[in-house]
Amino acid sequence: MTARVVGLLLLGFVYGAIGSLALAEEPAAHLQRLLASPGALEKGRQAGKKATFFCANCHGETGNAAYGHIPNLAGQNPVYLLDQMQKFADGRRRSRSMSSLIKMIKAEDLANIAVYYAGQPVLSVPPPQPALVAKGRQLYGLSCRACHGDNGYGTEKLARLAGQRPSYILESIQHYQEGRKERVDLVMTNIARRLSGEDAAALANYIVTMK
Repeated sequence: MTARVVGLLLLGFVYGAIGSLALAEEPAAHLQRLLASPGALEKGRQAGKKATFFCANCHGETGNAAYGHIPNLAGQNPVYLLDQMQKFADGRRRSRSMSSLIKMIKAEDLANIAVYYAGQPVLSVPPPQPALVAKGRQLYGLSCRACHGDNGYGTEKLARLAGQRPSYILESIQHYQEGRKERVDLVMTNIARRLSGEDAAALANYIVTMK
């Protein structure tokens, strides 16, 4: 075999590899394809349910957290969910468990997981301090509604708050107040630092009642 033939074969291999990479669908593109077709969406959800093997221990089989300090993923906007997973994967967000586990999940399955959890209902949990709900409702209207919406469902850029566990909300507010690296957001930091301990508790007790 001549050097020229060897060179052509190697060139063909390289272009073939590049072509294969080009055919690999990016998670965001895969997500949009799923959302555009009811049939594809259902297949994606089924695949996502299987892929949540890595997630269920903390976030629950249906995205309803197994522990109070873990966020519910059920009912979140799928675009928001995928964006957060990608942030953990590339280091923009950090978590001792998430940062390592997320790298074990195939890129395509990130979108599948997002649509699976997004389609799950949030389980209702009673507020631990019902007497604070009314005050929490008022505070939500003043501090949270403008960004997270009347119903707390969030957007493609902002998390769903409705139905989140009180202990998770309280811990998140505390992280913003302390300026921890995993909770860096100027708007949220300014809002959180204006809240007293009772204010935070009131918000947490109201948010868990939102459906």
